[in-house]
Amino acid sequence: MDRVRELREMLERSRYAVALTGAGVSTESGIPDFRSPGSGLWAQVDPLKVASVEGFRRDPKGFYEFWKWRFAKLTEAEPNVTHRVLAKLEEEGLLRAVITQNIDGLHSKAGSKRVLEVHGSYTRGVCVECRQPYPIETVFRKVEGSEEGVPRCDRCGGLLKPDVVLFGELLPPAFPEAELEVLKCDLLLALGSSLEVYPVAGLVPQAKARGARLAILNRDPTDFDAMADLVIHAELGPTMRRLAELLGWDL
Repeated sequence: MDRVRELREMLERSRYAVALTGAGVSTESGIPDFRSPGSGLWAQVDPLKVASVEGFRRDPKGFYEFWKWRFAKLTEAEPNVTHRVLAKLEEEGLLRAVITQNIDGLHSKAGSKRVLEVHGSYTRGVCVECRQPYPIETVFRKVEGSEEGVPRCDRCGGLLKPDVVLFGELLPPAFPEAELEVLKCDLLLALGSSLEVYPVAGLVPQAKARGARLAILNRDPTDFDAMADLVIHAELGPTMRRLAELLGWDL
């Protein structure tokens, strides 16, 4: 059987399907992933220097020099077919929630309503001392307007950082919500994720332990392929276009 056709049938039989998405979902939108061998961002730079809370506190100016243009690229990105299909699945009642490791906001931009951003979102900034929130545009205006190249809080003078989870930080309240969704689901779709980053990757065996079916759609093999009910190793764009076609949707 055509594996995408099997995916469609799994979705249509499900009563509570949830998607778990990773960086591979957004590569077609021009956002590079972090972990692909050779081409991923972490193959080119030490993440502990530019993506850890310790590195941020030690050298906030260097942090912003590294991320400034990369975050600017996120504002230019548009949802791709995978984002649009997931939003349409939710609209049609075939998907209950999207749990995403991505910080780019593209699921919401595509129209998904129930999005749990377990690694935070680049669209917000926050003071690391008093937790005062700021629009990310304000944070980067402060970077440009500061002699030291570091944005500071108007209320307490603390450092401002993008409201994303850096290495060494706890996950936000969206993660316990994601765990509850996984406990309720009878089908978990894992899309575009290497499933190597914990504790988020641990949601996969949690779902299986509760009796959920598991479909993994990823270009490369994952450590959880053996426990999956369906595995599709292919680029997500063509796969999701085929799914939309099988569902009779013109996206």
